[in-house]
Amino acid sequence: MSDIERSSKELTVLNAARTVFLNHGFSAATTDMIQRAAGVSKATMYACFPNKEALFVAVIEQQCAATTATVQAIEISPGNLSRTLTNIGLAYLQIVLSPAGMALYRVVGAEAPRFPELGRRFFVTGTKGVITMVARRLSEAAQAGEIDIQAVGMDAAAALFISMVRGEGQMEMLMHPEAQPSAAQMDSWVRLAVTTFMKAFGGEVT
Repeated sequence: MSDIERSSKELTVLNAARTVFLNHGFSAATTDMIQRAAGVSKATMYACFPNKEALFVAVIEQQCAATTATVQAIEISPGNLSRTLTNIGLAYLQIVLSPAGMALYRVVGAEAPRFPELGRRFFVTGTKGVITMVARRLSEAAQAGEIDIQAVGMDAAAALFISMVRGEGQMEMLMHPEAQPSAAQMDSWVRLAVTTFMKAFGGEVT
């Protein structure tokens, strides 16, 4: 098998494994299910990935990389802080509350004790990445006198904002897997978080 053929087969197997793991979880998924979904032979699948654990690690690594790229693509405009926080909050909710985002959250959360490094990577590339983005913008706003976050600190303030944005919607979808919030509902959650945050730290929502 040439390097190009191997790369193509690996991607085929990886995409099939992603679908199987996100639909069934790690424990219920089998290599037979992944092989059938990929449409390859057992020999080809095992030539690409030696076992189910290796497939799972590769899938989560792939998804973490995709999340990082999505987070980094969020546009942060200078100027009005409340507008910037609204844009970040909406973009973040669209990531975490998407069907794929929720499925990934469930499977990584369930398997974090078995794969602690993957659990950590998932947190760092997703939630922590957005918190870092918010913290940078808050630092600029504090220096400009838009807000006063000295009482809690920049990182804690950013984490608080993201927790307010994510909290109710994510919990609702965890408890009601078939639910899918509307754009208006997500806008309401973000608006409430921005309003509360700006009032708490001295700014005005415009």
